[in-house]
Amino acid sequence: MKAKKDKQNKLPNAVNPGKSGASGVRAPGRLPADSSVDIGRLLDLVASFPQQTICVVGDFVLDEFVSGEISRISREAPVLILRHRKAEAYPGGAANAVNNLVDLGARVLPVGVVGSDEGGSKLLGYFRAKGVNVSRILQSSHWTTTTKTRYLAGWTHTTEQQVLRVDREPQTEVPANLQARIADNAHKSSRGSDAVLISDYGLGAASPSLARGLHAKRVMLDSRYRLLEYRHVGVTAATPNEPEIEAAYHAQVGNDVGRLDDLGHRARRDLSLEALLVTRGKDGMALFEPNHPTRHIAIHGSDAPVDVTGAGDTVIAVFTLAVAAGATYLEAAQLANYAGGIVVMKRRTATVTRAEIESALRHDATIDR
Repeated sequence: MKAKKDKQNKLPNAVNPGKSGASGVRAPGRLPADSSVDIGRLLDLVASFPQQTICVVGDFVLDEFVSGEISRISREAPVLILRHRKAEAYPGGAANAVNNLVDLGARVLPVGVVGSDEGGSKLLGYFRAKGVNVSRILQSSHWTTTTKTRYLAGWTHTTEQQVLRVDREPQTEVPANLQARIADNAHKSSRGSDAVLISDYGLGAASPSLARGLHAKRVMLDSRYRLLEYRHVGVTAATPNEPEIEAAYHAQVGNDVGRLDDLGHRARRDLSLEALLVTRGKDGMALFEPNHPTRHIAIHGSDAPVDVTGAGDTVIAVFTLAVAAGATYLEAAQLANYAGGIVVMKRRTATVTRAEIESALRHDATIDR
């Protein structure tokens, strides 16, 4: 949809680097903007999020955060001794994508597997409390729920810093019988969905073979370790970050935007995608589509994030939901950019809400009046 000419209806920060975002922090101008987007159209898309049904297939993770106050240095070893403050747990990985979609108002059909352990029970209990149907998340004694425990230390009245992370992961692949049941659940859930989101953290619940068997309206992919293995399996669009693109092609982008353009268009062609959205941290995003030059999107808000944990899950959740609601890929990328800019200013594995995105859009609609 073409942008309206009314000045107040354009997204100044999203398309004009150097203008302030919802946080009021000036975003650095690194690349010229390519396109403007109708802000009224974006607000309409966000308003329609609750009408969408999204199936999420992937690796469900529990993110734990253990906070402690630094009391002293141990006499036995050069390590900090922490006085325990609190422990918190949040959905991570594919579960974080589910959590974001729920908080954005969508109907979500999660598909995956957790262990018959404390981590699995916490995840299932969390989603049941939010009214999510978890009947297609398997719970098995033959599987271990991946749990990432981050230890945070700080003095009184100071910001906590992460000092250690301990991961508990499965030691084997997902058993064949569980893989078959996950695939069956994915097929059933995809039929009634407006889009399928595949969140592949390399733990085994999501796979290229599973994606190949889906008959969905659109399949959106976030794959951490094996992006190129999803060639010719029917993926519609993908949202890798820049390091994942670099790893896929054994190349370095650095400050070479031309190199990024080459790799982005190559990846889109290799995967036969309608669109590829590459997230670039403080350098924003780059959108690749057939018959279009690369669209570079400057970051929304501050380039000094508070916590980037799980931000990629937020990006693909909003990108998927927007496309399901009828957005163009550019519109979906702009909304995902706003959501990413909001979520990295929160601590822990966080989510965004429709109200927060709407507030940011309306804020930016007024600053250029």
